[in-house]
Amino acid sequence: MPGMDKMAGGNGLSDSQNGYRLTSSTATLPVGTKASYRFSVTGPDGSPVTAYAVDQTKRLHFYAIRSDLTGFQHFHPTMAKDGTWTASLDALTPGAWRVFASFTPDSGPGKGTAFVLSRTVTVPGSASQTPLPAAAGSTTVDGYTVTVNGELRAGMEHPLTVTITKGGKPVTDLQPYLDTYAHLTAFHAGDAAFAHLHPTTMVDGDHGGPDLSFHAQLPKAGNWRLFLQFQTAGTLHTAALTMNVG
Repeated sequence: MPGMDKMAGGNGLSDSQNGYRLTSSTATLPVGTKASYRFSVTGPDGSPVTAYAVDQTKRLHFYAIRSDLTGFQHFHPTMAKDGTWTASLDALTPGAWRVFASFTPDSGPGKGTAFVLSRTVTVPGSASQTPLPAAAGSTTVDGYTVTVNGELRAGMEHPLTVTITKGGKPVTDLQPYLDTYAHLTAFHAGDAAFAHLHPTTMVDGDHGGPDLSFHAQLPKAGNWRLFLQFQTAGTLHTAALTMNVG
């Protein structure tokens, strides 16, 4: 949604903020198979939050990322009447993972405030770290080339342009995904600090692209791993690249 381009709720590296807490009894998840992760968000009074504002067509966005910034997953879990959420995760590789919940309460003292809270989980087994790919201005996924233009400085807002092409030709058939033409999530190398940005480009039918504009503000210097999700012909694509922030 245009205008939803600010980083929400801090860097996401804590399980609590302003009295709101992400709670779960799950500390480990199985390796190599789909798994369910159940959690709740409690408010300052200790009760589960059950009223959430809709952001990009969903009441809560759930992410999982391994400590080396591989294995990115983005889901929209379901909530039971008692406020318990269930996220269905794809197969995970061994290692340390962090899961994030991004949400905005629709009642209580935090009404209208965006939060990003996280917890760590372990997937047992022999874990090997994948080196972070070097910073690059473009990457390919499913035959599409995604190019990112813009020079970012920590803590400052700068314009960022993403261009999507295929076979050397501009892509102009992007479909709305979560009420935008692209969904952009970034994680900081070393600590997995979280940033969530959206294009300011207006959505107008199934013919978005090739250029998408962002107002990007990343809080820390260093390398960030960016995950851009976009949809064509009903298929969701996820492009990943590393960007350095000065």
